[in-house]
Parts: sequence; C-alpha cells; structure tokens
Amino acid sequence: MGARGGSGLYVGRRAAALVAAVLLALLAALLALAALYGRCRGEEAPPAPPKSPDGAAGGAGVPGGPPGVPSWRRLPRHLLPLHYDLELWPRVRPGQAGPFSFVGQVNITVRCRQDTRAAVLHSAGLRIRGAAVRGPLPEPGDAVWGSLPNPGVAVLELRGRLQAGRRYVLQLGFQGRLEEDLDGLFLTRYTDQGRSSMLIASQLEPTYARTVYPCFDEPAMKATFNIRIIHDPSYVALSNMPAIDTSEMKDENGSLWTVTTFKTSLKMSTYITAFVICDFDYVTRTERGNEIRIWARKEAIKNGYVDYALNITGPIFSFLEDLLNISYPLPKTDLVALPDFGAGAMENWGLMTFQESSLMYLPSDKFTSRKAMIAIIVSHELGHQWFGNLVTMKWWNDLWLNEGLASYFEYLGATFVEPRLSLVSASNAQDEVHLPASVKKIMDSWTCQNGFPVLTLNITTGTISQEQFLNKKNENTSTDSYNNTWIVPISWMRNGSSQPLIWLDKSSKFFPEMQVSESEYDWILLNVNLSGYYRVNYDQLNLKRLVHLLENDPKAIPAVSRFQLLDDVFALTQFGYIQIETALELTKYLAREDELFIWNVVLLNLVPENLESTLKNYEVYPLLKKYLLKRMLPIYHYYAGFIRQNVDALEHDYFAKVYLEKLFATACWLGLQDCLDLSYELYTKWMDNPQYKIPFLIRRTVSCYGVALGSDKEWNFAWEMYNHTDSTKEDKDILLSAMSCAKESWLLHRYLQYGLSDTLFSSNCTSIIISYVVTKDIGHRIAWDFVTENWPLLNERYGKQPALVSLYFSFLLLPSSCCLSCKIQVQIFLSEITFFWRVHG
Repeated sequence: MGARGGSGLYVGRRAAALVAAVLLALLAALLALAALYGRCRGEEAPPAPPKSPDGAAGGAGVPGGPPGVPSWRRLPRHLLPLHYDLELWPRVRPGQAGPFSFVGQVNITVRCRQDTRAAVLHSAGLRIRGAAVRGPLPEPGDAVWGSLPNPGVAVLELRGRLQAGRRYVLQLGFQGRLEEDLDGLFLTRYTDQGRSSMLIASQLEPTYARTVYPCFDEPAMKATFNIRIIHDPSYVALSNMPAIDTSEMKDENGSLWTVTTFKTSLKMSTYITAFVICDFDYVTRTERGNEIRIWARKEAIKNGYVDYALNITGPIFSFLEDLLNISYPLPKTDLVALPDFGAGAMENWGLMTFQESSLMYLPSDKFTSRKAMIAIIVSHELGHQWFGNLVTMKWWNDLWLNEGLASYFEYLGATFVEPRLSLVSASNAQDEVHLPASVKKIMDSWTCQNGFPVLTLNITTGTISQEQFLNKKNENTSTDSYNNTWIVPISWMRNGSSQPLIWLDKSSKFFPEMQVSESEYDWILLNVNLSGYYRVNYDQLNLKRLVHLLENDPKAIPAVSRFQLLDDVFALTQFGYIQIETALELTKYLAREDELFIWNVVLLNLVPENLESTLKNYEVYPLLKKYLLKRMLPIYHYYAGFIRQNVDALEHDYFAKVYLEKLFATACWLGLQDCLDLSYELYTKWMDNPQYKIPFLIRRTVSCYGVALGSDKEWNFAWEMYNHTDSTKEDKDILLSAMSCAKESWLLHRYLQYGLSDTLFSSNCTSIIISYVVTKDIGHRIAWDFVTENWPLLNERYGKQPALVSLYFSFLLLPSSCCLSCKIQVQIFLSEITFFWRVHG
C-alpha cells in the first residue's frame, strides 16, 4: 500500500486501474450501444396495419405472400405467443460423416388480439414440412387450416379469420441443415482423451432462433416452453430446464433413439432458449437449492480444470440474490465449456454456454490473469440471469442497458469471490445525493446523444464548461443535435480533501468553490478515482500546480486519479485539445511512480506497439531512450528482482500479471542491458532444460529477445518447441512471434518460406507470420519483398486477401509510399516530442 496524504477518499493499491475498467465497461456499453441503436427516437410498438373494408389486416404485403400480410420488419401484434411445444431431432450419430440435418415440430399456442386472416412469424433457412392452425380453443373441431407459400417467410394463409380474444395453436413441422458455423443450431468437432468427438449446441442471440424453429423471434414476445430433444443414446441432452423424463423410440429404420423431455420453462424470450447434445462429463454442487453443473470434456473434468469455476459460481449466485433481493427462479443451472464457440459466452437461462478457455483454470495459468478473467466472465453471465433473462428489453435498441448492467455487476460478483482483485472501490462517502433533475432527464442526457463530454476547468474564474469530446483534427466531425449538454455528476477534491458532489447541468457553470488562491499548493482535481465518464481538461495554472505536486508528493493524488490524469492528457493531445508538451510535463515525475498500471498507460501512448520499428528510424529514439530509462529504472529493478529471486511472490499481483510484460518489453526495446541479459539468461536456461518454464509474466519478451540475441541455434530451438506436441495454443503464438525477432535476415527469409508450406503450418499461419515479421526492425522490407515475389501463390491461396495485405504494406510500412497526411502527422508529433526531450531529457 502506498502512503496516503490529506483527508480525501482514496482507493487501495490493487483497486487502482480496474476502477476505470468498471466504469469504462459499464458506461462504454451504455453510450456506444445507445448511439448505435438510437434509443432516444423512442421505441414504439409496430403500428397496426390499416384495415380493409372487411376488417382484415391490410398493408403492402410480403412479396409472394397472401394479401393482408404486412411487409414491415417487425412482426404485427395480431397474435401473441403464449406457449411453445417444441421437439428437436438432430439426425446425428457418433462418427457419422456429413452432411447433417435436423427435423422438428413446433406447436405454438397464441392469443389473437385483432381479427386477422394471416399468421405471420419468423422462419429462416427452414423447410416447412406441414402447417396448420387449430382453434378456437378449448372447443375442438372448429379448425382453420393453412399452408406456407414460401419457405423463407412463415406466413400461414388462413381459410377463415382468426377472431380477437380467442386462442389458437399454430402447428409447424420443419427441417433444417446442421452446419459447423457456430450460429443457430450447430455441430462442432473436438478431441477428448485422444479420441475425435463431436457435439451439437446452439447460439440464438440475437436472431438465430428462427433458423432452428419457426417462432415469434422478438425479445418482448415471451412465452413458456415445453422442450423435447431426440438424440443418440450415447449423448446427453441439455436445455434451459431440468430433464423430467427419458424414454426410447425407434426411427423408420428401426434404429434406437433417446427422447429427453424437459420441465416447462418460465416465460422467456426465444433468443435465450438453448440446446446442447454431447457426451461431456460434469461436476456439481448445490447452492440454496440451485443445482449447479459444469459440463466439459471428460479430460478437463478428470484433471479438475473447471473446479475453480464451479467453486465460484454458487457464491456469485448467492451474492447477486442478496444484492438484488430477488431469488434465482430456476431449479438448476448448467454451464457448458464448448471447445469451439464463437460468442465467447452466452447467458441462456439455465443453460449458459462458454468458450472453454473462459471456464478452465489450468495449473500452468498460475501466473496469468486467468482466474480474474473466469470470475469476471462467469459473473457477467450470471448477472444476465436477472438483467436480460428475468427482465428483458422490448427491442434490441435497449440492449445497451442489458449489457451495461451485466458489465457493471460482473465486477461486483468477481470481487466478491476474489477480494484480492479489488476490481471495484472504498464509493461516494456522502449519505445522500441531491439530484438536479429527474432520473429520466439525467439519463436521457447520456443515452439520447452520441459520445461523452470533456469538461474544461478554469480555476481562476471557477468556471467549468463542457462540450462533446471530438477529434478536433478532423474537419468533417459533426456535433450531435442534443445540444451537447450532459448532466454530469462531478466528484472532486481540493488540496487532497474530498469535497461534496456537484452537478454540471449546463454548457458552462460558475462554481465559486472552484476559485483558488495564488498559492501553488492550492490545486483542484476533478473526477476523483474515475467515478464519472468524461475527460477533464485543466487550464495551464492548475496543470502547473498538479505537475509540481506530482514531482514532490505523487501519492497525494490517488493512484486511479494519477492514471486518469495521464490518460486524459494523452487523449486530449491525440484529439487536438492540447499540445504534446503539456502531456509530457505530467510524465516528468515517473521515477517516483511505482504502479504498473500507470506506467502501462504511459508506455502505450509513448511506445505504441505498431510504431516500435518506425520510432527507431527517427532521431527521437535516443532521446526517448534517455528520457524513459532514467525514469523506468526504479520500477524495472523492483520487478526484475522478483523475476530473478522469488517469482512466486508475484502470483497474486494482478497488475504484474497484466502489465509487467509491457514494462519489460519496453525496457529491452530501449536497450536496457540488464533486461537483455535477463532475457537471454532465461532463454538459455530453457534451452538447457526444456522442462523449465520461463515465467509467464514475461515469456513473450524473453522468447523474442532470446532469439534476437542469438543465432540459428536459438531460432532452431524455438522452432523445435513450436512443433512440440505438448505446446499449447498460447505457447505456439508466443513462439510464432519470437521466431520473427531474429536479427539475421536469412533466418527471416527462411521463416517466411516455411510459412508457405502446407506441411509445416496450417494455411492461416502464413498471414500471421507475415504480420509478425513486418513489425520488426529489419522485417518490413523483407516481408514486402516476400509478398511481391510470392504474389501468385498468395493470390491463389487467399483470394482477395492479398489486396488488403498490399494496401497495408504500402500505406503503413514503406515510408516512400506512406500517405502524405500520415507522414506529416507522424513527423509533427515526433518533432514536438524530440524538442521536449532535448530540453527535459
């Protein structure tokens, strides 16, 4: 813990950077998605279509469909789904060769809300095998029959009129293709215990339910479900609710199948219905009557890879129940670790699906941030069981709220089970907050316009003004039509003491308490601990005082606020609000900065990865080297000591797991001899004993510089380890990058030639190898020559992709052909920081 000064509210050392992450995850989701979907235009129910003289629904009609079928993208509200009886039968056997298909039957009970001659619902890519409408219910015999004229649009053409207030059943048989594309109902292949296997799973958000069964595929059109799955007896079938019965049936050829029937669901949207058919094993525990099972490959279950996820899922459930004061309404929860899953994770009610890396914690993950990632992802999906599943948006333009709340609560849940992470902060100490307007008006100011504000403080006049944060270098930037005024809560401190929350609800406002004295020790800090979603632009007087404070007592400013100060000034520089010299003034204190996450934001801005080779070609490099190394040495030697003597002590240092690699990579890139020596020392130790594990915290840097400082011997060892059967996917990626670090051009030529070989690499590795080589000091010209020499082969293999490669090279890599405006901007930027470092280096 760092020293604390003053009487202000501070956040602990481990809390630091991820307080920012909490707000950025929540509010970026809120604002970006709000902008995307344009919520403020208002979401209205689809208008009722005009009526024809006989009272039937009118409208332009679906092309090729019967009269009276509306052509809008939204479903008409004539029919309201109440209940689905759904049967799915994927016709798949273990070891079977494709193509694969599935068949099914759905009976949808609907309530008619307005007389109509057409039943319109969603269906995509399905072949309808028979359709009918029966009703009105419960009286039998008075049936209205229909048919589907078009397999792409489920329109039931009725012989009679459905009457308002009555119930009907839409009966649809269907058939579809089972693809390996990870959307809808899909098949995927994997290896378990050395044996090739396959499974079936679903991903229906946002609009893929209609590719699995005909339905009313809009989030607001909730209904209950009875689901039945027919599957091979060697598989287990899972769905949203617990299985209540299994039986057997024979197909037309006399082959035996298992029928699994599930309990009736609660009312839910179609996009969170879910199906998994697999031969996984599971681990289980019960939490407050909720049976929790985590399913995964048998090998993963046997080795305990999902035990950590199981141990945290129940406690997070209980935490959210207590926090929200709403019990989880389902009797069971399944979490399934899929070997291949495009969505990453999906919150299906009672049957959540995950990319297996999001649930598995391996012994080799000891020095990674894997535990934090698992806790955050699991907590996010559990949050959706309330935000999204229990309470659902009417339409997709309010998805921002669903995701925003889950993104916020993910940090609360993760911190509850992993307090060492300290992902959230010590909140506002005020017992009562007085709002300047209604909650709706405050929220509308944020969700009804694009972007977010930058606040400018003048401590001489005590005035705070706001405007939309835009790129002032872009002449084509246009402002929003909402007057660019947000209602902004401002947390602030003066001279280290926290002050009462204030609100900025105008474009400019005078705050007498913001006027300061002539003393250089009288300073103001806005947005303490990054508690608000806005940038802050200080006037030169306050900036000068903050620079003085940082150079004399940096811990007087909370760690997260130091991060915010630096992040803001670099962003303001990039967008043309201030000059680069102003930002660099705030970095002069860095020799006294001991927080890795703060160093990370500095290094990301001063040494961006895609410009490392470019910067070395300018005279700024020696100045940058002198300026940064002088300030980096204390924090570098602190962590290098742990690497050499007691790396296990960093096991619970979350920031070291996330940010130490960038610090070491920059130190080596700047030529710090101790960093180069340490890298080669560890790499040589690995060569002498391949069972030795380079500390994961800096494995990528050590591997790169181990190859760079060696010859073909070191390169060949990396190649051997890449081809080792025990190498993980992450190991292979690190080694692919490391082999591009060679300093001898013939090794890079050979490496690129290897990349063309179908026997040495999979085809998608060629572009990866090129992209790694091209970012290295001597690699960009070698890679360019390689692409031009092998153009016919690359064009044959990748089709149009080489055109993109060509554009990438000519635009970014070759100084002679770089676009003029890019060259000018780079040169102006470099000349400005060159001047600064000559003066202050």
